[in-house]
Amino acid sequence: MRLSLGALALRFSAPAWAEAGAAPLRVITLFQGATDCAVMLGVTPCGVVDSWSEKPTYRYLRAALEQVPHVGLETQPSLEDIALLKPDLIVASHFRHERIFPLLKQIAPVLMLEEVFEFKKTLAMMGAALHQQQRADEILNRWQQRVAQLCQQLQQTFAGRWPPTVSILDIREDHIRSYLPASFPGSVLTELGFNWSDSSREASGVSIKLTSKESLAVVNADIFFVFLRAQNAAVQRNYESLVQHPLWKQMRAPQQGQVWQVDGVAWSLSGGMLGANLMLDDVARVAAAQVAS
Repeated sequence: MRLSLGALALRFSAPAWAEAGAAPLRVITLFQGATDCAVMLGVTPCGVVDSWSEKPTYRYLRAALEQVPHVGLETQPSLEDIALLKPDLIVASHFRHERIFPLLKQIAPVLMLEEVFEFKKTLAMMGAALHQQQRADEILNRWQQRVAQLCQQLQQTFAGRWPPTVSILDIREDHIRSYLPASFPGSVLTELGFNWSDSSREASGVSIKLTSKESLAVVNADIFFVFLRAQNAAVQRNYESLVQHPLWKQMRAPQQGQVWQVDGVAWSLSGGMLGANLMLDDVARVAAAQVAS
């Protein structure tokens, strides 16, 4: 379903400069998806928050944000640093910043998004607020076209096996997380037409935590997309012990050679349109591998 930029923009109370038709000159983004979408819109923020990994800035955004100052953590931005940068607009989220909203709006007009991972809504509302609505429209249209093309390719590739079930596994030091359809990566795979196990569809939230490998049965699926939360010895050991576990070897994806390692930054931490397109690159690679085999 195509997002209506006009309807979304109604949720944003336009400040004086927006009513005058002038795009804001200085924008601060306080969550990763907003930073990603700003870059996608061709807007360089005057301030951003630190990335969750690959600090201080995700590698895929470094070229665009090389000279941009940081204003602290996404969960605890520095109000002093934000004020010193004299922004015309602050892009924040209720999920992260509701507590400090009264203070933020004393510094500059605030565009408050509900969530940090609803990347199409973030892009649409930022496009409207930044007077980049036409560009946002074009990006969203290209996204819909790419999804439709990739979905058709997947249907042809998997043929009678379409749609396969999927699980997205985040390997951490002492446990595994499985992302659900309502999550950022889950929403992309759902849009592509992949299926989910009953346990994933019935669970609430964005992920489930597997505290023991004996719980693996709940994530059994035809395809596993796997990423390591951090590149350290403890996470690597946990993954190595996982793939050697007898229950892992009984899962459909390992048995069918459908375990795909992907970039955790794009799949879990980016939260924006650029990251979502990197996810599509990975899924396209999987589709191409099916043909090659």
